[in-house]
Amino acid sequence: MSASSSLLLGAVAGAVLLAAPALAEEQTVSAFSVWQVEGALVQTGEQSATFAGVLEGTVYVETERGPVAAGTISCPATVEVALDTGRQSGLARCAFLAGDDSRLFADLRCDGVHLVGCSGTFDITGGSGRFAGVQGQGPVIVRGDFRSVSLDPSGALRESVSGIMYWPELTYTLP
Repeated sequence: MSASSSLLLGAVAGAVLLAAPALAEEQTVSAFSVWQVEGALVQTGEQSATFAGVLEGTVYVETERGPVAAGTISCPATVEVALDTGRQSGLARCAFLAGDDSRLFADLRCDGVHLVGCSGTFDITGGSGRFAGVQGQGPVIVRGDFRSVSLDPSGALRESVSGIMYWPELTYTLP
């Protein structure tokens, strides 16, 4: 990556864009987020449970000089868990907020194993400010570390989780 292209950093939620809005060429970045979520896991069937919470964290874009903080991400998420196998599938609607109040929106879908994490796709659905008209997508990997679990009076498990979300190759285009 050249010095000028390192200025064209991208991000979104999962990956972050620090690019000049006038450029209309495809760019690819690598980014990650260190996140936390608190939520509830409720048994929703004989062999199924649903987790709901809002994942939030800082997004870092990898550059030639190391990771650079690029903004924050917030993702309301639900995860369906098969209690008999531990398999899970998740869906999150994410909003990335850059320091200049520009926003980037994306959908995250992934499959994996409960208490481990998941892998899937991160599809950019739009944006505002310098991200207006952005399009893109890429693979995403989500890993979590369950810090605490408690039972509330309703029978729901309250979970507090921290982890990392990684975009190895997030490709995007600004108009």
